[in-house]
Amino acid sequence: MGVYTEYFQKSKVFLYPLLDIKKGATYVPRQTYIAWEDMYSIEDRKFICVYQTPMTERFNRFIHLSIINHGLFEDYVKLDENKHLFLYNFDSLKFDYDNFIKGKYSKIGLDSKIKILDFFGDDEKVTDYIHPFLSPQDHHEEYAEYLNVDIKSLQEVHEVCTPPDIEKETLVDNNYLLARLLEDSSISLKK
Repeated sequence: MGVYTEYFQKSKVFLYPLLDIKKGATYVPRQTYIAWEDMYSIEDRKFICVYQTPMTERFNRFIHLSIINHGLFEDYVKLDENKHLFLYNFDSLKFDYDNFIKGKYSKIGLDSKIKILDFFGDDEKVTDYIHPFLSPQDHHEEYAEYLNVDIKSLQEVHEVCTPPDIEKETLVDNNYLLARLLEDSSISLKK
């Protein structure tokens, strides 16, 4: 097992598996987010999946089978011809979502931990990195040695994975926002 120290999109690893969409699905999000600039903040407990694909009959079938009827699904926004945003409400997963936001991955509930590990279960390399994030106490010695820090200070911090970078986990889509602004502020000249 190795120590992973690079930043990665945390919402893809810790939240996407909670949707129970099977790994290896025909369509996977190009990116995931936990906030949308000027629309939703982390306090809103939203999870955003952006897919980059044309709206084919096959993608439409995937949407109806895997997304629209999902208990957490809240909204769909067509960003452009090949860019689709799906919004999920994670209020019912408040405990896990809030621990995710704080970077307290070890405190995520057991059912959610199992879903995350099961999702990546086929990929031993990925699972080798994720398991320590969810159960850091088993890996403090290894991380302390790798990072050349005292094991006691690592045990005090407990977590071995940094919290999500809110800036990197926030969708910034100026084209959509500009279109909405123009739409909301347009004045009809018909009368």
